Amino acid sequence: MSGVERLMERRNGRGRAWARLTAFIVTLLFLTGLAGCATVPMTGRSGLSLVSDGEMVSLGAQQYGEVLKKAKLSTNAAEVKMVRTVGARIAKASEEFLRDSGRGADIAAYRWEFNLIEDDKTVNAWCMPGGKVAVYTGLLPVAKDETGLAVVMGHEVAHAIARHGNERMSQSLLAQLGGIGLSLALSQKPQATQEIFMAAYGVTANVGFMLPYSRLHESEADRIGLSLMARAGYDPREAVALWERMNKLGGGRPAELLSTHPAPDSRIANIRAYLPEALGYYKGGK
Repeated sequence: MSGVERLMERRNGRGRAWARLTAFIVTLLFLTGLAGCATVPMTGRSGLSLVSDGEMVSLGAQQYGEVLKKAKLSTNAAEVKMVRTVGARIAKASEEFLRDSGRGADIAAYRWEFNLIEDDKTVNAWCMPGGKVAVYTGLLPVAKDETGLAVVMGHEVAHAIARHGNERMSQSLLAQLGGIGLSLALSQKPQATQEIFMAAYGVTANVGFMLPYSRLHESEADRIGLSLMARAGYDPREAVALWERMNKLGGGRPAELLSTHPAPDSRIANIRAYLPEALGYYKGGK
């Protein structure tokens, strides 16, 4: 091959690569334009939604059952009772929040369930669509009491209310599977689709291209979560103390906190800024 031919081949190669990139961007914009947009309460931000709420709730119930089958549930009656007591109060506050936000019809999709998983090494909790919540025993020493637990559980339930999992699921389906529908993704690539779903809800470490979106979601969930815990009768000012304790874990913080949560100092500063709004819902402070 002559020098001219090699140059033309390189140019053609770059042209094909550019064409593929252009096609991807066009497809992305097209799908984004066709997709439904979910509006986050309180912030008013619109997020990508390629998956219906019904599909997410159905898959959430299925995956929650799978997690519980493999997990060792705590038999500590006092700790289980605390988790479920806080959970019930947060659930009631969440339904009140949804009604006040004009989304009262969404309440019917929630079948609240709160379980404590025995795993002292994992400082984490998560909530799947439809109100399926898991708390790990490793979180309890950091939470210390009901109020500390309410900070975290309010935050995790806020993710579900804001449809953050749906948004992250939609983004991953678009990036990894070309934006195909959930039903088709489950039939063609069930394992990959289930892994995407679990990562979207914080059940596994979620690092990589999703990180910037996740940090935005975390800040939104902090703001909504403070409102939820305040409505439930827990002092939202205790969120500062909770994250100060979390900060003291230092380099020992587990991957789920490092991978998706804002730096503790930044989070605490944001929480302080959100407190006046949350205190408006806290009857104990009046």
